[in-house]
Amino acid sequence: MKELLTKNFWQDVKRTFDEAREESAPVVVKPRNTTDVSAPLGAAPAVAAARVEAKGILFDLDGVVYDADRPIPGAAETVRWAQAEDVPHLFVTNTTSRSRADLVAKLAGFGIDAVEAGILTPIAAAVEWLRADGQGAVAAFVRPAAQKDFADLTLLAEDAERGAAYVVIGDLGDLWDYRTLNRAFRLLHNNPDAKLIALGMTRYWMAADGIALDVAPFVVALAHASGRKPLVFGKPSGAFFRAAADRLHMLPGQILMVGDDIGADVGGAQAAGLQAALVKTGKFRPADLDHAVRPEIVFDSVADLPQWWSSGRSRM
Repeated sequence: MKELLTKNFWQDVKRTFDEAREESAPVVVKPRNTTDVSAPLGAAPAVAAARVEAKGILFDLDGVVYDADRPIPGAAETVRWAQAEDVPHLFVTNTTSRSRADLVAKLAGFGIDAVEAGILTPIAAAVEWLRADGQGAVAAFVRPAAQKDFADLTLLAEDAERGAAYVVIGDLGDLWDYRTLNRAFRLLHNNPDAKLIALGMTRYWMAADGIALDVAPFVVALAHASGRKPLVFGKPSGAFFRAAADRLHMLPGQILMVGDDIGADVGGAQAAGLQAALVKTGKFRPADLDHAVRPEIVFDSVADLPQWWSSGRSRM
């Protein structure tokens, strides 16, 4: 019986991650024609013949533009280059610990001008959908700094264990404990019609003090315990990437996603029809280069993007 339960659990885990792509095409394992412009320190980047056709850019934030509270060298200059060259771009992040206003302020602290409309987050996408769906009260498991984005929705009290039409799971970080996770489960269990909403399906991220669990492990636990299929707002959901493409008024195939997560950023983008670049910063590990998912391009960091975008290519 124990072996059967264990097998069923891992089947649930795999299904939850597979379904997170939400109607996207399966990721195709590509031959090794990836362009790698990364190089040892001091060496000139070697650019292969592969060509990436793109006219717009999606920038991940954590791990690409900054690491926790530390800016990544050259990232601010890259964003300013995109702004100066009028390259259509958008910041797309699975961050749910801050509001978009907080993210604008954080970017400003790194010398990057941004506006809330130029940042797409799982919270922004979910709140927009919740406003339209509007079928009942919301239990939002997000940090206090992010609560303000839910201000115009009907929110349950923080100790409520009944009455939720939607149970929204974000990054609570060290605010997670057994009682909190169990309260989320009780809200789902007490209403068979309650929807489980995942604010992204990122497994882990690089925090200031090291690698840390993100949203996905908690969503998977709740999905398995409740038997509920989560609605995913955020990467790697295909709907999230298509929403970003719509905001840029472009087709997915015209956009390059720049991220540090081989699964959520690169795999999710490619499954939605975008092209993708992997940076060797943030959560990147050398083993990512041997992953079944193959990025079109690999950079040492996002600082390499402007030179690569311009050299050897017509203006795109």
